[in-house]
Amino acid sequence: MDIIQKLSEELSIRPSQAEAAVKLLDEGNTVPFIARYRKEATGSLDDEQLRALCERLAYLRGLEKRKEEVRRAISEQGKMTPEIEQALQSAEILAEIEDIYRPFKQKKKTRASVARERGLAPLAELLFSQKPRYDAPIPEIAASYINEEKGVASAEEALAGAMDIIAEEISDNADYRHDIRTLTFQHGFLSVKQAKDEDSVYSMYYDYTEKLTAMPSHRVLAINRGEKEDFLKVSIDISKDILLNDLLYHVVTDEKSPAFPYVVSAMTDSYDRLIAPSIEREIRADLFDKASEGAIKLFSQNLKHLLMQAPIKGKTVLGFDPGYRTGCKLAVVDKTGKVLDTAVIYPTKPQEKIEESKKIIGRLIQKYNVDIISIGNGTASKESEIFVADTLRELGTGTKYIVTSEAGASVYSASKLGAEEFPDFDVTQRSAVSIARRIQDPLAELVKIDPKSIGVGQYQHDMKEARLDEALSGVVEDCVNAVGVDVNTASYSLLEHIAGINAASAKNIVKYREENGEFHSRAELLRVPRIGAKAYEQCAGFLRVSGSEEIFDNTGIHPESYETAKILLGKFGYNKNDMTSAGLSGIRKAATAYGIEKLARELSAGEPTVLDILAELEKPGRDIRDSLPTPELRSDILDISDLSIGMVLEGVVRNVIDFGAFVDIGVHQDGLVHISEISEKYIKHPSEVLAVGDKVKVKIKSLDIAKKRIGLTMKNL
Repeated sequence: MDIIQKLSEELSIRPSQAEAAVKLLDEGNTVPFIARYRKEATGSLDDEQLRALCERLAYLRGLEKRKEEVRRAISEQGKMTPEIEQALQSAEILAEIEDIYRPFKQKKKTRASVARERGLAPLAELLFSQKPRYDAPIPEIAASYINEEKGVASAEEALAGAMDIIAEEISDNADYRHDIRTLTFQHGFLSVKQAKDEDSVYSMYYDYTEKLTAMPSHRVLAINRGEKEDFLKVSIDISKDILLNDLLYHVVTDEKSPAFPYVVSAMTDSYDRLIAPSIEREIRADLFDKASEGAIKLFSQNLKHLLMQAPIKGKTVLGFDPGYRTGCKLAVVDKTGKVLDTAVIYPTKPQEKIEESKKIIGRLIQKYNVDIISIGNGTASKESEIFVADTLRELGTGTKYIVTSEAGASVYSASKLGAEEFPDFDVTQRSAVSIARRIQDPLAELVKIDPKSIGVGQYQHDMKEARLDEALSGVVEDCVNAVGVDVNTASYSLLEHIAGINAASAKNIVKYREENGEFHSRAELLRVPRIGAKAYEQCAGFLRVSGSEEIFDNTGIHPESYETAKILLGKFGYNKNDMTSAGLSGIRKAATAYGIEKLARELSAGEPTVLDILAELEKPGRDIRDSLPTPELRSDILDISDLSIGMVLEGVVRNVIDFGAFVDIGVHQDGLVHISEISEKYIKHPSEVLAVGDKVKVKIKSLDIAKKRIGLTMKNL
């Protein structure tokens, strides 16, 4: 297999792009570095394309490795043929390779292997040859194989053993298995029945059938979970005649042969006992794998949108972690995220010390000039929101509030990282800090939490954990590097996601900073243990040093391009001393008028690099999230009882799933916009229109206050 050509075809990129990307990856370069600083080589492949290329490259190389292992194993048995070699070369999935290897694989004891030990292989071969005539009636021929010492006591036993051998040979035929797998998937149905005589969330599947080719990913995962929890019994149903007729076409060479009934009997047994159960397992595993990949892709998209939400900068925030018996924990953090004060109040049941709680909230707001209260959306959130809204109305300070997803806050609070960061706080105090900080800088705070705990996935606990972790880690890495971090303020939990930096070197950076004070240049990173030349090359462009004498150290310009940037400035009458935090607003316009292609040629640089340098000179150290809409701040409360069908509201998309999206409309319960209610036009998936964090206008379509279900629509608005 030509892997480069295959990657080019599958990913719809040029072979030269695929070849360059593979070469860079093999040299140890990271995806963020290649995507940002090697655009000329790859034709500007972005991080998502490079991640997809990495995954397929690993699979295709694994495929080639397995082909070589099978080729070697068959050759060592002296059974390699040109036909087998051609079949191996043509195989495009692992299942096809395993089908080819099946006849040559060392098997455990089977009915066929026992029959071979009893000397019945020649009889099987004779029957399978399907001669038009035999020297004697087949029962008489079989009788000649009676051998009581070997356990063959009758002609019937001899025939049964011979048919076992034929059944296994049919089952081991790669072409037959390929056809059966294809036909089963094309014409089969997934049949689901009730396994327990009790109600459950899986009741809709208690008597359910759907064509395999039409099964959506979320349904596959839901049914699999129901089966795993013993609520459902699942099987694949298909008309056996379709499959037996196909086998008959391939297996039977002469219907008039005396061996015909024996061969057909062996063929039917082969399908029922050997092929069908195996093919069912393979198809269901394939359905699961594809459903998982779809769910992982959706989870990754949701996570990226969540991490890249616009930060609310320059605000003092009071984090409010709601609770009942143990009270509501408060934490005030300043504009940089530093904790200024903490407190505990009891405005909710059972104590309901409302007036006392209002005084404490008022004191904290007045003392620290609190701009925003960030309320966690967990237990007691609604009661807490009502209390906060009433308190702010009475105070009249102009302070706003926001209900913040606290998904994963408890995980962080109880983690080793949380304990290291706030050793003197209990877990609920740490949660309050996290709830405050995650609106100031969602990315910096959320990277401290296992992505699986952030609450924007679907059936994530049913997926292959290693594959999910790999995909989500890639998303976090891409987001952190896209934004960049200040090396003098970043936590090690943020630094370890920078290209070229692992957990150990991230801790070394923080330790160096603590022992030697702030970094004064990017080049100083080379003094940190475990930061060698290669690691420095990968990470330098993504780390900012705001107080550096080298002005470019606080931009996304890579050190390898400093000289190019300096010459570029000179071409338009500037020097580095002209650079300010506001940037050089006219330089891109001047460069465009001069001609980017001409400029790149004179600088001996690629056009993408020149354009990136110009963008950094124009807005040095820019935060790409600043162009995104900021979260909605509130000053008053809305209850589910205030809603009515037909009401139009604004909301924020909290989660996108296969069958719709959940939207926060300002009440404790998110509403569901079903996929059919998202757009006037037909869409295959909600992600075509919506993303986590989007602000949307919705109308109440259905309302069940008792069950706290809100149906929304985005149509006809």
